[in-house]
Amino acid sequence: MNLTLTPIRFKQRAVREYGGKVGLVDGDKRFTYAEYGERCDRLSNALIALGVGRVERVAWLGYNSHQLLEAYYGVVQMGAVLLPLNIRLTPQELSYILNNSETVALFYNQDFAPLVESFKNETTTIRHFLSIEDQYEDLIQATGASFTPPDDLQDDDLAELFYTSGTTANPKGVMMTHRNLYLHAMQAIGGIGIKDSHTQLHTIPLFHVNGWGTPHTLTCMGARHIIVPKFDPPEVLELIQRERVTHVAVVPTMAYALLNHPKLKEFDLSSLEFINIGGAASGPSLIREIEQRLGCRAYSGYGLTETTPVLTISFLKEHLKNLPDEARWERQAMTGYPFPGIEMSIMDADDHHLPHDGLTAGEIVVRADNVMAGYWKLPEETARLIRDGWFHTGDMAVVDEEGYYLIVDRKKDIIISGGENISSIEVEKAIFANPAVLECAVIAVPDERWGEVPKAIVVLKAGQQLNEQELMDYCRTQLPGFKVPKSIEFRDALPKGGTGKILKKELREAYWQGLEKRVH
Repeated sequence: MNLTLTPIRFKQRAVREYGGKVGLVDGDKRFTYAEYGERCDRLSNALIALGVGRVERVAWLGYNSHQLLEAYYGVVQMGAVLLPLNIRLTPQELSYILNNSETVALFYNQDFAPLVESFKNETTTIRHFLSIEDQYEDLIQATGASFTPPDDLQDDDLAELFYTSGTTANPKGVMMTHRNLYLHAMQAIGGIGIKDSHTQLHTIPLFHVNGWGTPHTLTCMGARHIIVPKFDPPEVLELIQRERVTHVAVVPTMAYALLNHPKLKEFDLSSLEFINIGGAASGPSLIREIEQRLGCRAYSGYGLTETTPVLTISFLKEHLKNLPDEARWERQAMTGYPFPGIEMSIMDADDHHLPHDGLTAGEIVVRADNVMAGYWKLPEETARLIRDGWFHTGDMAVVDEEGYYLIVDRKKDIIISGGENISSIEVEKAIFANPAVLECAVIAVPDERWGEVPKAIVVLKAGQQLNEQELMDYCRTQLPGFKVPKSIEFRDALPKGGTGKILKKELREAYWQGLEKRVH
């Protein structure tokens, strides 16, 4: 007997097995899984009433909310495709994504109404612009309370579409099928050991690949979702205490914000079992500080949008649990080992597998059921990265004798700062737009708070004058704030290879000497 591998089954299981349990807490709203399931069904009916059809894209521009969690099932179970949008993107990036995806409906929080107005006239396919605060509740309450998914949904039907900026000028749409999402959740549930006793606080934005898969994993197992609209340290600490949160996923900047909150000691955080750190560089010192000051274990993980998303976790294997603290923290800060069902390796530039000796570095490659179906409308880019049955991540790592991966560098020049991907090429283009600039290179440099940040090294044209602040101010007119270089250095020349290519590796070495680049 073959059943369709679809995440819709997770919601159905939660309603069936945990219908009377409070499954979602969002501010003063508390929904049982039965109520949550009904609201998802009402959303499906509402979308159909609006004329949204099978495989059409429904986009979401907003904070974490119970409405967005409802969309993860309400949109998908009627055969449409959910497209969560990064709220930090520029109007130009958002209008490109919406047009490229041919989105037909856009839900948005009222805080983003001015942003929507700024690109509204540039979109060509959207039929419905819907304010979550003003229209959502009336919309779903005007429909029926039950819904039956179409019986011809297939494993390989498109379910979600996430855009990642990568290294190209325009964002790329990552296609995630029902099968991708279902099997990723099964892998994560097994790898992490999610139970119905778990309560997780959604500190990661849900537009970041489902907030690392939680709409599926937690719902499937009847665990409890605690929603926080956006990361705010005192609110997070208060929610952990009040709701007895057991699990939190953070990027390092969030962890440091919690650790450095002046009233940290006033909160009862004894319910915390472990904190998962991902999205940016971290190290043993952060693991140690979390354990000593928050009173719970901390582990790193690794994944990509293209792998929907999580691949590894740095849990200690049973025979390693008696390591001395320093050795244990070192291992827990590593990239980790793969979840069940995921095959990983490292390859050289000729696609040959390399030894797992803890010394030899190669590009991480993956083959697994959670690897994306491909890039939206980019078959050549898909074929470039998925070849001979392996997805090539672009991340360079070593693998030790215990099977733990440690990322040591990136094959490309993506900068991951505080969990956000920044294309160095995009930043360089913005700097080059200044008429005083002759040459520039943007590299990642270590930063205690953000893991790493963009730094620009610039050569000015002869006779031109420009200082650091002036160029930063100029960049702010060209880029979102988080992509603006945190420092700018002016030089007379940049190192180049025989072909005239700027040697970024040489530039980086001065800043990373003696440090390991850990990207999880």
